[in-house]
Order: sequence, then C-alpha cells, then structure tokens
Amino acid sequence: MTAIAVTIAGSDSGGGAGIQADLKTFSALGVYGASVITALTAQNTRGVTAIHEAPADFVRAEIDAVFSDLAVNAVKIGMLASPELIRTVAGGLRDYGQTRVVLDPVMVATSGDSLLKGEAVATLRETLFPLASLITPNLPEAGKLLGRTVGETADDMLAAARELLSLGPKAVLVKGGHGTGAESTDLYLDADGARWLTAPRHATRNTHGTGCTLSSAIAAGLAKGLDLVAAVTEGKAYVTAAIVAADRLEIGHGHGPVHHFHAWW
Repeated sequence: MTAIAVTIAGSDSGGGAGIQADLKTFSALGVYGASVITALTAQNTRGVTAIHEAPADFVRAEIDAVFSDLAVNAVKIGMLASPELIRTVAGGLRDYGQTRVVLDPVMVATSGDSLLKGEAVATLRETLFPLASLITPNLPEAGKLLGRTVGETADDMLAAARELLSLGPKAVLVKGGHGTGAESTDLYLDADGARWLTAPRHATRNTHGTGCTLSSAIAAGLAKGLDLVAAVTEGKAYVTAAIVAADRLEIGHGHGPVHHFHAWW
C-alpha cells in the first residue's frame, strides 16, 4: 500500500519552505505527498513581501477533496495565519478521523517575517494542540506559545516542554536550532519521559525551511508506519544531512534552502 502524507500549509514562492519543502521532503523519503494550501506568500531567500490568506471555505473544500479520496496515513500542519483557518483545519481533522498529526506552529519565517496573527496563538493552543500527535516549536515559538522567554538550557527546555505537553498534544519536540552551542539539541517529551536528540551544529546561512522540513520528515515516517520516537529520530537525521549539504546549492542571495535531495544529487 502506498504511504500518503498531506501537508496543510502555506506556499513559499521561493521553493525553500512551506508546501514546497514539505512535498520535496515527502518525495525524498519515499512518501506520496498531497497538499491543502492555506496561504500564498510572495517570498524568496531574502524575505516575505506579501501574504494572501486562502478563504476558509476554500481550504475546507481542499480538505474534503483530498481526504474523501486519498487514504491518508499522516498529516503535517504548517502555516495557519488566522483563528478561522485554524478552526477550519481542526474541524477537517476531526471529520476525517486523522490521528497521526504533526503540528509545526509556524510563526516567523527564517528571514524574521511574521506569519501568524497575534490573536491566532490562543486558538492554535486551544483548538489544534489536543488533536496533535506531536508539536514541533523552536525556542522562539515555544516562548510565544507560552507567553514568556524560553532559554536554551536543558532546564528551560524541559520546563517549556512540560508546560506545552499539558496543553493537550501527545508529544512535544522543542527544537534547539536557535541555540548557540556546538551542538543542535532538541528535546522530545511524551508521557513516557524525555529524550534528547543532538547533532553537531553546522555553520551555514542556508537554513531556510528547516522547521518545515523536519516536521514533514516526521510525518513521512509516521505515514510509513514508524512509531513517533522512531519518526522523530529519523526526521532529525534527515534534516541534519540536508543542512550539511545545503552549501552545495546556490539559491538566491539570502537564507538559502536546505538540500532536500542531498541523497540523490
């Protein structure tokens, strides 16, 4: 049976993040990818110049078209700019009985541009967190979700992960890529306890789409039948290799993308 994953996210016209990064990741990992586009962004490696949010009724039509026909094994959720879109997606997940859901709470692009309206944060926590198998905030996103600064020490990350877990998701992955140490350390936490995942920090400015890529790699693993811990572990290894290979690409003049097809070309 063909493994199928769906990304529900915004489009990045520059191709490095969002829907484009998710579909590249699914393909690189041997999973058929489908999409529900929640927003169009005019975006490149230098930044976001415009955002056009898709109407909620159209997003619901996309959800109905995809999930009524395809046997979806896992879902990755990225950019949802407004409370109305968040509620629409949550309703679709419930109606189609989706239980393998990776939620990447996208708030700010690598360029620093805001991708989430301030009033949507509470709706995200209250509506989608209880439906998520895993949420994958980085340190700044964890801080915005909790309304406070989250530091990069082990104690800070563990306290934040515990607080986020109490909001309803089955598991939390607090990403340490924004830290400053020699290693990039992520913290995975579920009801069974904490696991630390580390990789050497690779110096490159080509990190556009790392969060999208990691969350979609985890969703791909779930679609192929991996348990959550294995999917997270393999996803971390994939995105680390994609970052290391990023400088083989020459894309744009700002924060370039990671190399999704590093194993192929």
